[in-house]
Amino acid sequence: MITAAPGVVGEAARMAPGTARDERRFLTGPTTRRRELRFLWTVLREFLHGFRVLHFVGPCVTVFGSARVAEDSPFYDLARQLGAGLSRQGFTVLTGGGPGLMEAANRGAREAGGPSIGCNIVLPTEQHPNSYLDRWLACRYFFVRKVLLVKYSYAFVIMPGGLGTLDELFEALTLIQNKKILDFPVVVVGRAYWASLVALLADMQHHGMVAAADLQLLTYTDSVEEALAHIERHAVVKYRLVARRPPRRRWWLGE
Repeated sequence: MITAAPGVVGEAARMAPGTARDERRFLTGPTTRRRELRFLWTVLREFLHGFRVLHFVGPCVTVFGSARVAEDSPFYDLARQLGAGLSRQGFTVLTGGGPGLMEAANRGAREAGGPSIGCNIVLPTEQHPNSYLDRWLACRYFFVRKVLLVKYSYAFVIMPGGLGTLDELFEALTLIQNKKILDFPVVVVGRAYWASLVALLADMQHHGMVAAADLQLLTYTDSVEEALAHIERHAVVKYRLVARRPPRRRWWLGE
């Protein structure tokens, strides 16, 4: 039987600070039963906290995008306009809560007078909550954060981004493809930026790895108006989203 060298595993865990150290230790393979139970308890507490914070936010649209985009970028302006437009449609704008395009979408929502919510992630060197959030929570674990960003949304907007944005895009697509969630609209903004992704997906379809129906789940655009119209048609109208009285708060749940 092959096993990991204890020294190597221990050194990897020591190199990662705080939460990252706990998660890295968990992902190196079996640990003690007590340690794994403690990890499960922290995950349960994080999910419970997220559910309580987001229970009253209303129908959301989640905007994914890079944290590395500066304010003078055309993409920043697009995300800001989209945030404002989604708010005027009656949605709560939900993002990862960080800087860059997440900040831009939250900023647009705030400027339009709509709710602006963030699910931040605790990282050693970056990712602080932006200043345009009405409410936010900090997640320790990426997988918890991804569940929360999907759970409350009726549409997903994919702005230009890197590995994290691709991860979030394919998470949403996989859930829709396998009918784990409804076929909510997925709008990809930035035709030129995502051109290589379009070509890759077409090649995957050519090899029979992706079905044509899967690719039809994606809508590509450079237009804020087109993106909003698509969401209006395939989320608001299709799922009959209407303004409704928020759920009653329960004091004994800390709400």
